[in-house]
Amino acid sequence: MARATRPSLSCFLIIFVISPLVPIVGFKQTSPWTDLLPSDLESLDIAARLQVDEASLAMASTDFGRIVSVIPAAVLYPTSVEDIASLVKFSYNSPLPFKISPRGQGHSCRGQAMVENGVVIDMTSLNRAKYNNNHSNNNSSSNDRIRVLYDGSMGVYFADVGGEQLWIDVLHATLEHGLAPVSWTDYLYLTVGGTLSNAGISGQAFRYGPQITNVYELDVVTGKGDLITCSKKINPELFYAVLGGLGQFGIITRASIQLHPAPKRVSSIILHTVKWVRMLYDDFSRFTRDQEHLISLNGDHGLLGDFYGLHFVEGSLIMNQANPNNWRSSFFSPSDQVKIASLRAPGGIIYYIEVAKYYYHDSDNIKIDRELEDQLQGLKFLGGFRFTKDVTFVEFLNRVRRGELALQSKGQWDVPHPWLNLFIPKSQIQKFSHVFTEIIAKNDKALGTILFYPFNRNKWDDKMSAVIPAEDVFYTLGLLHSSEFDDWEALEDQNKQILKYCDENGIKIKQYLPNYSTREEWKSHFGDKWKIFLETKGLFDPKMIMTPGQRIFH
Repeated sequence: MARATRPSLSCFLIIFVISPLVPIVGFKQTSPWTDLLPSDLESLDIAARLQVDEASLAMASTDFGRIVSVIPAAVLYPTSVEDIASLVKFSYNSPLPFKISPRGQGHSCRGQAMVENGVVIDMTSLNRAKYNNNHSNNNSSSNDRIRVLYDGSMGVYFADVGGEQLWIDVLHATLEHGLAPVSWTDYLYLTVGGTLSNAGISGQAFRYGPQITNVYELDVVTGKGDLITCSKKINPELFYAVLGGLGQFGIITRASIQLHPAPKRVSSIILHTVKWVRMLYDDFSRFTRDQEHLISLNGDHGLLGDFYGLHFVEGSLIMNQANPNNWRSSFFSPSDQVKIASLRAPGGIIYYIEVAKYYYHDSDNIKIDRELEDQLQGLKFLGGFRFTKDVTFVEFLNRVRRGELALQSKGQWDVPHPWLNLFIPKSQIQKFSHVFTEIIAKNDKALGTILFYPFNRNKWDDKMSAVIPAEDVFYTLGLLHSSEFDDWEALEDQNKQILKYCDENGIKIKQYLPNYSTREEWKSHFGDKWKIFLETKGLFDPKMIMTPGQRIFH
C-alpha cells in the first residue's frame, strides 16, 4: 500500500520546469527502458509512446491532493483508443501482469490514479493527438471526439464524447447546437471518464440525477484489453458496473451523454440566461428544511419539463466570520460582504442556500421573477439577506474557474487538499450538525469551502456501482480544504475526528470519492453491492490490473 508522503520540492521543480521537455506524442522513445516492465513490451508499436523520463514519471506521481506520491514504471501517451487496448491486453496476457491506471486531469486527492511500478495512461494525450492530426491536415473543424447527434428512434439528442474530453469543452461544443448536458460538477476542467467513474455531482443532481444517470452508452477497454460497447440493453452488466465503479472494471473511452435545450432568452441581445440567488440563514434546522422543500418542488411537466421549477440547489457554510466569497465563486459584491460581516450568528456559523433558475425561449425577467417568488415563498431565510444576480449560462457553470486562476496566480492552487466528501442520511443530519459546531468551528481549521446540500434518491440508479445511503433524501458534505505543505496533517486529523464521531454515534455515512485502506472497510462501504462488485471484477478484470490506487484489491 502506498504511504502518504509530502512530495519534495525537487519533485515540483521537475514538474513545472522540466515538463515542457516531455517528448511529443508519437515520437520514438529515447529515454532508457525500465526493468520494471517486461522487455518484450519494447517490441510493440506502443513502445514509441511509452515514456520513462523524469518529467513524465513526476507528472504521473502527483495529483491535486498533493498528499500521496507513487512513482510508476512508465507513462503511456496514447494516440488512439487502440493504443490503450493494446497495452492492457499485453499486460493481461503477460506471465507477470503489471498494473495500469488511467489519468485525466489528475484531480484525485489520494493517489487514486497512481500506480506503483506499473503504467499510467495519460488520457488527455488522445485529445492532443487529435488536435495535432487536424492541424497538420489543415483541418480547422471542431474536435471530432465531441459530436452532437440525434437518435430518431428515441427522439433525443446526445453528445458522443471521448472519455478524455473536458466537461468545459463538452459545454462549449454542445452550446453551438443550442443544447447542453443537464447534470454537472461544480468544476468543469475534469475529464468525462473521470467523473463518470465516480458519479459526478452538483446542485443539478436533485432534479436530473448525477452525471452517471444521464449516460446512454459507453465504450470501455476492460481489464482484459477488450474494447466493448455497453448500455442498459447491450452488455448491461459492464455498463452498470463502470458507472461509479472507481475504474475497477475498465477505462471509459467514449460516452453518449443526454442533452436538453440550453437556456435561452427571447432576445438574442440579452446574454444573461440564469437567475442566481443566495439566501442566508443563522439556524441549521431552517437551512436544511428549506433545502428539502426546494428539492421537493415538482419541475416535471413532460416535454416542457426543462422550463419549470428550479434547476440548481446547493447549500454552504461560512465559518467564523470568513469571507463569504471563496475560490468557488465571487458572488457577493463588496457592499454585500460588508452587510454579511455585520451578522453575529450563533456559534459563528452562517448558512446559505443558492439556487438557479434558467431562462427559456418565452421567458422574460418579469415572468422569471414571478415564478421564482412562487418557488421561494415561505422560506425562512434572514430578512434582508437575499441576494440576486443575472449571469450567462457559461458564467454560472464555470464559476469556479475564476477562483482557480486567482489562486494559481498566487501560487495557492498546487497545494495539499485533504478533502473529505460524505453522503449523510436525512434522518441523521441533526446529529451530524455537531460536526460543524463541536469539531470544525472549535478546531478553527476551516480553510476552504464547506458544502452541505440534499439529493433525491429516486434520481439515482441503484444498479450502478456508486454507493449512497438508503433513505429517500440524503445530504452531501464537501469539506474542500486547502493547506500549506507543512500543516495538511492537522486537517487530516480533523477528518479522522469527523469519521470517528460518525462511527461512535451510529451515523450511517457513505464516503463519496472514498478513501479506505482495508478490505473490510471497502466491504462495509459497498454493503449489499459488495458481492456483485466482486463477481463483476472477476468477469472484466480477473487479474486485478486496473486502477490499483483505489486500494480496493491491493
